[in-house]
Amino acid sequence: MPVLLVLTVVAGIGLILFQPWKAFTDTTVDEALPSASAPATNGGPAMQGEARVNGGEPSAQNTGPKDLATGRFVTHEHDTSGTARVVRLADGGRVLRFEDLKTSEGPDVRVYLSTRDDDAAKEGLGDGALELGKLKGNLGNQNYTVPAGTDLSRFHSAVIWCERFSVSFGAADLARIKS
Repeated sequence: MPVLLVLTVVAGIGLILFQPWKAFTDTTVDEALPSASAPATNGGPAMQGEARVNGGEPSAQNTGPKDLATGRFVTHEHDTSGTARVVRLADGGRVLRFEDLKTSEGPDVRVYLSTRDDDAAKEGLGDGALELGKLKGNLGNQNYTVPAGTDLSRFHSAVIWCERFSVSFGAADLARIKS
């Protein structure tokens, strides 16, 4: 009897940690790119190459959504594909947007901006990585708010990272778009 009890407890802990059913499930998210109706009074620091006037507001020619950086996902521990974009919104806010994302589900999967490039992020996020939240779904289109005041020039890639097992599912280098 004690052996059966120990095996039951170990199996329960294994189920909680590994969540094996996620290997057979998918969560699809289809969010539109956020829009805003009025320009913000403080658009935060400009990304390198981003036109600013009057102490920080986007210039009139840049009041609509604008791609600041973009990249394609590469596979690390799980097959991952799709596009990552950093987009400045009309109100000056910024989002990290995943489009056509395809990856695996997993326990405690998060979205990060990393100071490392996509290849180096396979070994770890690097000092100063910025968590943007839990992965909303393993398939589809989704947005993650970049906190105001974030210096995007410090970050080189977007990473889908499993906290529980400290592994990268995949990453995308964020190549700056020239104005």
